[in-house]
Formats: sequence, structure tokens, C-alpha cells
Amino acid sequence: MNYMDYLFLCGSAALGGAMNSVAGGGSFMTFPAMVFAGYTPLQANVTSTLALAPGGYASAYAYRKELAAHRESWPMLITISLAGSVLGAIVLVSTPEQVFAQMVPWLLLFATLVFTFGRRILKRLPMLHHPAIARAMQFVIAFYGGYFGAGMGILMLAMLQLMGLTHIHRMNALKAVLGCAINTVAMIIYATSNQVAWHAGLIMMCGGIFGGYVGARVAQKCPPEPIRWLVSAIGFSMTAYFFTKI
Repeated sequence: MNYMDYLFLCGSAALGGAMNSVAGGGSFMTFPAMVFAGYTPLQANVTSTLALAPGGYASAYAYRKELAAHRESWPMLITISLAGSVLGAIVLVSTPEQVFAQMVPWLLLFATLVFTFGRRILKRLPMLHHPAIARAMQFVIAFYGGYFGAGMGILMLAMLQLMGLTHIHRMNALKAVLGCAINTVAMIIYATSNQVAWHAGLIMMCGGIFGGYVGARVAQKCPPEPIRWLVSAIGFSMTAYFFTKI
């Protein structure tokens, strides 16, 4: 790889970190960028998670004032998130490379559909509005986050709505903390495998941190809906592309 490739990956991570802090869907930028740069889908998935995780820490720090409002919700949700992420990450590193490559278009399609329509569907299912169901959903979301993760942020926002939260910035703050828990555990497990592209990942971390912090600051001043539509458009485009490649 040359310097332009690394600059391209760093830029994709900066955009991904910013998107995660505003509306979610940052993996729709970093995962395809790594595949386009020549990495295998499994390497791209693992390294993308590693690269965007520090951006989540930066976002959580930027939202630190908003986090105080729901501090009592942290212990249970973080514990659930850690457990689900461990299981998902273990399943991922045990998945054969060829099998995962065949699953990528379907995973992207699922993530894009959830990102685009998930909140609307959940609003039409009032029977799900119960704390126990929301916690069970968070375990499934954490498993998914440990395994693939694209669109995980919007799933967590939907889960927090089921718990009765309505303030978007406080929801984004709690989402950032839970995402940090999920990605930290996944990173530790990924690091024990041979799938991490460390040179690219470390460079992308720098972009992810910058984008995560700046995006969180901007998110508190701008409406997230236009960003969500942009992320959806990118997700559907990437899904179509990968379906043509399998």
C-alpha cells in the first residue's frame, strides 16, 4: 500500500467516526474502503471495528455532560453489552473466511434495512415497550456488534426508545458508551486472531478519533435526519456493489 491508500483509509475513518456520532452507520464508510484497498472482507470487518472504536471514546467524552442524566442505566446495559459482544466476536473469528465473504452482501443489506426502517417498525410494535424486552434486544444488538456491527448504532437508539428515552442527545451519549463497551471487548478478541491489519488500523484510528469528536460536537447543533438519509443511500449503494461481486 502507498501513502494515498493510507490517506484514503484515514479519511474514510474520519467520516465513519463522524457519522457514528451523528446518526450511526460509520462502518458503511470504513468497511468498503478497506475492501477497495485490497483487504479481505474478514480483515476489513475486524480492522474497521478496531479503527472506529477510539472514535466512540472521543464521542462519549464530547457527550460527557449529557451522560450524567442516565448514569443509573449504565451498569445493567454495559454488562449486557459486554456479554453479547464476547459471544459475537468469538463466533466471528471462528467463521471461515470464505463463508464470511459470502455473507457480507446479506449482512450489509440487513444493516441498511434496519438503519433505514428499524425505528419506524419498532414504533408500530407497542408490545415491545418494556424494559426487559429492551435489555434482551441489547444483548442481541451487542452480539451483532461483536460479529459485524454495521448499523448497530441505530439499533441501540431504537432500543433506548423502548426504554422510554426521548432526548436525542442523551440517547446518543448512552449509545456511545454502550458502543465503546461492545467494541472494546470485540477488539480484545480480534487482537488474538491473525485478521487485524494493524498498519491500516492504527492510521484509521487517528481519523476515527478526529471524526468521532468533531461529529459529536456538530451533532449537538445539527438535525441528524439528513445524515441518516445519506447513510442509507451509501448503505444501499454498497449493498448493491457487493451483491455484484459474490
